[in-house]
Amino acid sequence: MAVTTVLVLRALGVGDLLVAVPALRGLRAAFGGARIVLAAPGALGELASLTGAVDEVLPTGGLGELAWAGEPPAVAVNLHGRGPESSTDLVRTRPSRLLTHRHPDHPALHGPAWEPRMREARRSCRLLAHYGIAADPDDLALARPTVPSPAPGAVVVHPGAAFGARRWPAARFAEVAGALAAWGRRVVVTGSAAERELAGSVASRAGLGPDAVLAGRTGLAALAALVADAALVVCGDTGVGHLATAYGTPSVLLFGPVAPSRWGPPPGTGNRHAVLWSGCPGDPFAGAPGPGLLRITPADVLEAAELVRQGVPHG
Repeated sequence: MAVTTVLVLRALGVGDLLVAVPALRGLRAAFGGARIVLAAPGALGELASLTGAVDEVLPTGGLGELAWAGEPPAVAVNLHGRGPESSTDLVRTRPSRLLTHRHPDHPALHGPAWEPRMREARRSCRLLAHYGIAADPDDLALARPTVPSPAPGAVVVHPGAAFGARRWPAARFAEVAGALAAWGRRVVVTGSAAERELAGSVASRAGLGPDAVLAGRTGLAALAALVADAALVVCGDTGVGHLATAYGTPSVLLFGPVAPSRWGPPPGTGNRHAVLWSGCPGDPFAGAPGPGLLRITPADVLEAAELVRQGVPHG
Protein backbone atom coordinates (compact mmCIF):
# COMPACT_ATOMS: atom_id res chain seq x y z
CA MET A 1 0.00 0.00 0.00
CA ALA A 2 1.34 3.45 -0.91
CA VAL A 3 2.44 5.69 1.93
CA THR A 4 0.22 8.78 1.93
CA THR A 5 1.45 10.85 4.89
CA VAL A 6 4.80 11.04 6.66
CA LEU A 7 4.73 13.02 9.91
CA VAL A 8 8.11 14.31 11.12
CA LEU A 9 8.56 15.80 14.59
CA ARG A 10 11.30 18.45 14.95
CA ALA A 11 9.69 21.15 17.10
CA LEU A 12 12.88 23.12 17.69
CA GLY A 13 14.67 26.20 16.30
CA VAL A 14 16.18 27.43 13.05
CA GLY A 15 19.51 25.65 13.42
CA ASP A 16 17.77 22.44 14.43
CA LEU A 17 15.69 22.54 11.27
CA LEU A 18 18.69 23.22 9.04
CA VAL A 19 20.75 20.29 10.34
CA ALA A 20 17.71 18.05 9.76
CA VAL A 21 17.58 18.92 6.04
CA PRO A 22 19.57 15.81 4.98
CA ALA A 23 17.16 13.54 6.83
CA LEU A 24 14.13 15.34 5.41
CA ARG A 25 15.54 14.90 1.90
CA GLY A 26 16.17 11.23 2.59
CA LEU A 27 12.52 10.84 3.58
CA ARG A 28 11.40 12.68 0.45
CA ALA A 29 13.47 10.33 -1.73
CA ALA A 30 12.16 7.27 0.10
CA PHE A 31 8.51 8.34 0.09
CA GLY A 32 8.37 10.45 -3.04
CA GLY A 33 4.61 10.34 -3.47
CA ALA A 34 3.76 10.99 0.17
CA ARG A 35 2.72 14.22 1.84
CA ILE A 36 5.51 15.11 4.25
CA VAL A 37 4.27 17.10 7.24
CA LEU A 38 6.82 18.69 9.56
CA ALA A 39 5.66 19.32 13.14
CA ALA A 40 7.68 22.42 14.03
CA PRO A 41 7.16 26.05 15.09
CA GLY A 42 4.97 27.75 12.51
CA ALA A 43 7.49 30.54 11.95
CA LEU A 44 9.84 28.00 10.35
CA GLY A 45 7.48 27.46 7.43
CA GLU A 46 9.41 29.95 5.26
CA LEU A 47 12.61 27.96 5.67
CA ALA A 48 10.99 24.53 5.51
CA SER A 49 9.68 25.32 2.04
CA LEU A 50 13.26 25.98 0.88
CA THR A 51 14.32 22.41 1.68
CA GLY A 52 12.30 20.99 -1.19
CA ALA A 53 11.36 18.13 1.13
CA VAL A 54 8.43 19.44 3.20
CA ASP A 55 4.88 19.86 1.94
CA GLU A 56 3.34 21.32 5.07
CA VAL A 57 4.36 22.63 8.48
CA LEU A 58 2.09 21.68 11.36
CA PRO A 59 2.62 24.46 13.94
CA THR A 60 4.06 22.77 17.02
CA GLY A 61 5.76 24.83 19.70
CA GLY A 62 7.49 22.02 21.54
CA LEU A 63 7.04 18.73 23.32
CA GLY A 64 3.47 17.98 24.36
CA GLU A 65 2.07 20.41 21.77
CA LEU A 66 1.69 18.10 18.78
CA ALA A 67 -1.95 18.35 17.70
CA TRP A 68 -2.59 15.79 14.96
CA ALA A 69 -6.22 15.77 13.86
CA GLY A 70 -6.15 13.81 10.61
CA GLU A 71 -6.02 10.14 9.81
CA PRO A 72 -3.15 8.31 11.52
CA PRO A 73 0.03 8.89 9.50
CA ALA A 74 1.44 5.96 7.59
CA VAL A 75 4.90 6.80 8.92
CA ALA A 76 5.92 8.98 11.86
CA VAL A 77 9.55 10.00 12.30
CA ASN A 78 11.08 11.29 15.51
CA LEU A 79 13.83 13.76 14.60
CA HIS A 80 13.22 15.75 17.78
CA GLY A 81 15.36 13.72 20.18
CA ARG A 82 15.86 10.40 21.91
CA GLY A 83 12.58 10.50 23.84
CA PRO A 84 10.69 9.53 25.79
CA GLU A 85 8.43 12.60 25.47
CA SER A 86 8.96 13.04 21.73
CA SER A 87 8.25 9.37 21.06
CA THR A 88 5.14 9.57 23.23
CA ASP A 89 3.86 12.54 21.21
CA LEU A 90 4.18 10.51 18.01
CA VAL A 91 2.75 7.30 19.47
CA ARG A 92 -0.41 9.27 20.24
CA THR A 93 -0.92 9.96 16.51
CA ARG A 94 -1.31 6.16 16.05
CA PRO A 95 1.06 5.82 13.08
CA SER A 96 1.30 2.58 11.13
CA ARG A 97 5.06 2.78 11.53
CA LEU A 98 7.23 4.84 13.89
CA LEU A 99 10.90 5.55 13.24
CA THR A 100 12.69 6.62 16.42
CA HIS A 101 15.66 5.94 18.65
CA ARG A 102 15.04 3.35 21.30
CA HIS A 103 14.37 4.36 24.87
CA PRO A 104 13.69 2.23 27.97
CA ASP A 105 10.35 3.98 28.50
CA HIS A 106 9.19 2.61 25.13
CA PRO A 107 10.40 -1.00 25.07
CA ALA A 108 8.21 -1.86 22.06
CA LEU A 109 10.11 0.59 19.86
CA HIS A 110 13.26 -1.04 18.51
CA GLY A 111 15.22 1.80 17.00
CA PRO A 112 18.98 2.40 17.18
CA ALA A 113 20.70 3.57 20.35
CA TRP A 114 21.17 7.31 20.79
CA GLU A 115 24.73 8.52 20.15
CA PRO A 116 25.16 11.75 22.14
CA ARG A 117 28.55 12.73 20.70
CA MET A 118 27.67 12.25 17.05
CA ARG A 119 27.37 15.18 14.66
CA GLU A 120 23.70 16.17 14.70
CA ALA A 121 23.07 15.86 10.96
CA ARG A 122 24.79 12.47 10.84
CA ARG A 123 22.79 11.13 13.79
CA SER A 124 19.47 11.81 12.04
CA CYS A 125 20.74 10.10 8.89
CA ARG A 126 21.98 7.16 10.97
CA LEU A 127 18.49 6.81 12.42
CA LEU A 128 16.99 6.58 8.95
CA ALA A 129 19.69 4.15 7.80
CA HIS A 130 18.63 1.80 10.60
CA TYR A 131 15.26 1.58 8.84
CA GLY A 132 16.75 1.20 5.36
CA ILE A 133 16.43 4.83 4.26
CA ALA A 134 19.50 6.47 2.72
CA ALA A 135 20.38 10.11 3.47
CA ASP A 136 23.53 12.16 2.92
CA PRO A 137 24.46 14.07 6.12
CA ASP A 138 26.35 16.69 4.07
CA ASP A 139 23.32 17.53 1.91
CA LEU A 140 22.67 20.79 3.76
CA ALA A 141 22.14 23.27 0.93
CA LEU A 142 18.96 25.34 0.78
CA ALA A 143 17.23 26.92 -2.18
CA ARG A 144 17.61 30.69 -2.22
CA PRO A 145 14.38 32.49 -1.31
CA THR A 146 12.68 34.57 -4.00
CA VAL A 147 12.66 37.72 -1.84
CA PRO A 148 15.52 40.21 -2.32
CA SER A 149 18.32 40.64 0.20
CA PRO A 150 17.90 43.75 2.36
CA ALA A 151 21.66 44.37 2.08
CA PRO A 152 23.28 42.56 -0.87
CA GLY A 153 26.99 41.92 -0.46
CA ALA A 154 27.06 43.07 3.15
CA VAL A 155 29.08 41.68 6.02
CA VAL A 156 26.59 40.18 8.50
CA VAL A 157 27.38 40.31 12.21
CA HIS A 158 24.95 38.36 14.39
CA PRO A 159 25.70 38.83 18.12
CA GLY A 160 22.72 37.03 19.62
CA ALA A 161 22.20 33.43 20.68
CA ALA A 162 19.41 31.48 22.34
CA PHE A 163 21.40 31.02 25.55
CA GLY A 164 23.97 33.21 27.23
CA ALA A 165 26.47 30.36 27.22
CA ARG A 166 26.79 30.79 23.43
CA ARG A 167 26.70 34.60 23.41
CA TRP A 168 30.11 36.19 22.85
CA PRO A 169 30.33 39.62 24.55
CA ALA A 170 28.71 42.52 22.69
CA ALA A 171 31.79 44.70 23.10
CA ARG A 172 33.88 42.12 21.24
CA PHE A 173 31.34 41.86 18.43
CA ALA A 174 31.42 45.66 18.21
CA GLU A 175 35.21 45.68 17.92
CA VAL A 176 35.04 43.12 15.12
CA ALA A 177 32.20 44.94 13.34
CA GLY A 178 34.10 48.22 13.41
CA ALA A 179 37.23 46.59 12.01
CA LEU A 180 35.27 44.79 9.27
CA ALA A 181 33.68 48.08 8.23
CA ALA A 182 37.20 49.23 7.39
CA TRP A 183 37.24 46.59 4.63
CA GLY A 184 35.04 48.97 2.68
CA ARG A 185 31.91 46.83 2.74
CA ARG A 186 28.60 47.58 4.40
CA VAL A 187 28.28 45.89 7.80
CA VAL A 188 24.84 45.02 9.16
CA VAL A 189 23.88 43.64 12.55
CA THR A 190 21.08 41.08 12.69
CA GLY A 191 18.93 39.49 15.37
CA SER A 192 15.38 38.89 16.47
CA ALA A 193 13.02 41.62 17.60
CA ALA A 194 13.98 40.75 21.18
CA GLU A 195 17.64 41.32 20.28
CA ARG A 196 17.15 44.77 18.76
CA GLU A 197 18.71 46.51 21.75
CA LEU A 198 21.73 44.19 21.65
CA ALA A 199 22.16 44.76 17.91
CA GLY A 200 21.82 48.52 18.36
CA SER A 201 24.47 48.49 21.07
CA VAL A 202 26.90 46.58 18.85
CA ALA A 203 26.28 48.90 15.90
CA SER A 204 26.65 52.03 18.02
CA ARG A 205 29.91 50.88 19.62
CA ALA A 206 31.22 49.95 16.17
CA GLY A 207 30.51 53.41 14.83
CA LEU A 208 27.81 52.18 12.45
CA GLY A 209 24.67 54.13 11.68
CA PRO A 210 21.15 53.10 12.70
CA ASP A 211 20.50 51.74 9.20
CA ALA A 212 23.03 49.01 10.00
CA VAL A 213 20.64 47.48 12.55
CA LEU A 214 18.44 44.88 10.85
CA ALA A 215 17.45 43.07 14.05
CA GLY A 216 13.70 42.57 14.15
CA ARG A 217 13.30 43.98 10.63
CA THR A 218 13.56 40.78 8.59
CA GLY A 219 11.44 37.66 8.41
CA LEU A 220 13.17 34.33 8.00
CA ALA A 221 12.96 34.43 4.20
CA ALA A 222 14.58 37.87 4.05
CA LEU A 223 17.20 36.77 6.60
CA ALA A 224 17.99 33.74 4.45
CA ALA A 225 18.33 35.98 1.38
CA LEU A 226 20.59 38.32 3.33
CA VAL A 227 22.90 35.49 4.35
CA ALA A 228 22.82 33.88 0.90
CA ASP A 229 24.03 37.12 -0.72
CA ALA A 230 26.41 38.21 2.07
CA ALA A 231 30.14 38.70 1.67
CA LEU A 232 30.81 37.27 5.14
CA VAL A 233 28.90 36.13 8.23
CA VAL A 234 30.30 36.40 11.76
CA CYS A 235 28.28 34.76 14.53
CA GLY A 236 28.21 32.20 17.28
CA ASP A 237 26.71 28.72 17.25
CA THR A 238 23.31 29.89 15.97
CA GLY A 239 20.78 29.41 13.22
CA VAL A 240 22.43 32.19 11.21
CA GLY A 241 25.63 30.16 11.20
CA HIS A 242 23.70 27.19 9.81
CA LEU A 243 22.26 29.46 7.11
CA ALA A 244 25.80 30.41 6.12
CA THR A 245 26.65 26.73 5.83
CA ALA A 246 23.49 26.06 3.81
CA TYR A 247 24.38 28.78 1.29
CA GLY A 248 28.13 28.30 1.25
CA THR A 249 28.54 31.89 2.44
CA PRO A 250 32.00 32.62 3.92
CA SER A 251 31.69 32.65 7.69
CA VAL A 252 33.55 32.86 10.97
CA LEU A 253 31.73 30.77 13.56
CA LEU A 254 32.48 31.06 17.27
CA PHE A 255 31.81 27.83 19.12
CA GLY A 256 31.42 27.27 22.83
CA PRO A 257 30.47 25.54 25.00
CA VAL A 258 29.38 22.82 22.50
CA ALA A 259 32.03 21.45 20.14
CA PRO A 260 31.73 22.17 16.40
CA SER A 261 32.18 18.46 15.76
CA ARG A 262 28.52 18.15 16.81
CA TRP A 263 26.94 21.31 15.36
CA GLY A 264 29.49 22.82 13.00
CA PRO A 265 29.83 22.75 9.20
CA PRO A 266 30.74 19.48 7.51
CA PRO A 267 34.42 18.50 7.51
CA GLY A 268 36.36 19.76 4.53
CA THR A 269 34.65 23.16 4.28
CA GLY A 270 37.34 25.10 6.14
CA ASN A 271 38.19 27.31 3.18
CA ARG A 272 34.72 28.91 3.46
CA HIS A 273 33.84 28.45 7.12
CA ALA A 274 36.38 29.24 9.82
CA VAL A 275 35.40 27.52 13.05
CA LEU A 276 36.85 28.94 16.27
CA TRP A 277 36.77 26.59 19.25
CA SER A 278 38.96 26.63 22.34
CA GLY A 279 38.39 22.96 23.11
CA CYS A 280 36.72 23.82 26.41
CA PRO A 281 33.21 22.27 26.75
CA GLY A 282 30.63 23.51 29.23
CA ASP A 283 26.96 23.85 30.06
CA PRO A 284 25.16 24.90 26.84
CA PHE A 285 22.19 26.26 28.80
CA ALA A 286 24.10 28.50 31.21
CA GLY A 287 23.25 32.17 31.37
CA ALA A 288 26.78 33.53 30.94
CA PRO A 289 29.34 32.96 28.15
CA GLY A 290 31.33 29.79 28.69
CA PRO A 291 35.00 30.16 29.67
CA GLY A 292 36.05 28.54 26.42
CA LEU A 293 34.04 31.02 24.35
CA LEU A 294 35.66 33.89 26.23
CA ARG A 295 39.08 32.63 25.21
CA ILE A 296 38.30 33.67 21.64
CA THR A 297 39.51 37.24 21.05
CA PRO A 298 38.52 39.84 18.44
CA ALA A 299 42.00 39.41 16.96
CA ASP A 300 41.28 35.69 16.49
CA VAL A 301 38.05 36.48 14.67
CA LEU A 302 39.60 39.09 12.40
CA GLU A 303 42.50 36.79 11.51
CA ALA A 304 40.04 34.02 10.64
CA ALA A 305 37.92 36.46 8.60
CA GLU A 306 40.94 37.46 6.55
CA LEU A 307 41.85 33.82 5.90
CA VAL A 308 38.30 33.03 4.82
CA ARG A 309 38.26 36.06 2.56
CA GLN A 310 41.41 34.75 0.90
CA GLY A 311 40.00 31.24 0.65
CA VAL A 312 42.71 29.81 2.91
CA PRO A 313 41.64 26.66 4.81
CA HIS A 314 41.25 27.31 8.53
CA GLY A 315 40.79 24.93 11.42
